[in-house]
Amino acid sequence: MAIYVDTAIVAEAARASKFGWVAGITTNPTLLTKSELSPEQTLKQLAQLIPGEVYYQLMASDVDGMVAEGKAAFELIGQQTVLKVPATAAGFQAVAHLSPSIPCAVTAIYSASQAVVSAEAGAKYAIAYVNRATRLLGDGFALVRDMANVLQRTNTEILAASIKSPEEAVKTLLAGAHHLTLPFDLLQAIAVHELSQQTVDEFAKNGRGISY
Repeated sequence: MAIYVDTAIVAEAARASKFGWVAGITTNPTLLTKSELSPEQTLKQLAQLIPGEVYYQLMASDVDGMVAEGKAAFELIGQQTVLKVPATAAGFQAVAHLSPSIPCAVTAIYSASQAVVSAEAGAKYAIAYVNRATRLLGDGFALVRDMANVLQRTNTEILAASIKSPEEAVKTLLAGAHHLTLPFDLLQAIAVHELSQQTVDEFAKNGRGISY
């Protein structure tokens, strides 16, 4: 299991990189608009912050454009690159072209059948928007369960996005997701609980430790 920070804000990614348990950084076109830097500068800086994967989502809509954009992203990010490719007919074709040389993640999946095609096209990851799927389809966890079932005995893993609470994150993993990507505020929230702090405060008040 890996947990990623979902951001294109360099300051947030820098803070997340210091946690020690964040595997990489995922971005998308909307997040990149929130960066004060150009997409190129943003991606370069993000890749310097963390040794793990850095995800870039393709904006081109045709196969040739996607392939060219994917190669350009790889030139910027290097071996850390994972290309997020939309789950469209052109996108799947682009994945088949790109995946032998650059890891690909098919994004915006809303059916298990799209997960099947993702695996056949050679995608490393299949991305489900869990909360959004719940709002649009009725049950994002059911989508993740169906994806997990059809992806058994394949090399494609589920990366869950659109997670809105720690509870939703856990339910998504229980449904069969392999990895999570979370916005920075939720990344912080999953690590804490008020009872944990209460317990620590009690130890601090009543306990003893070594001198240092």
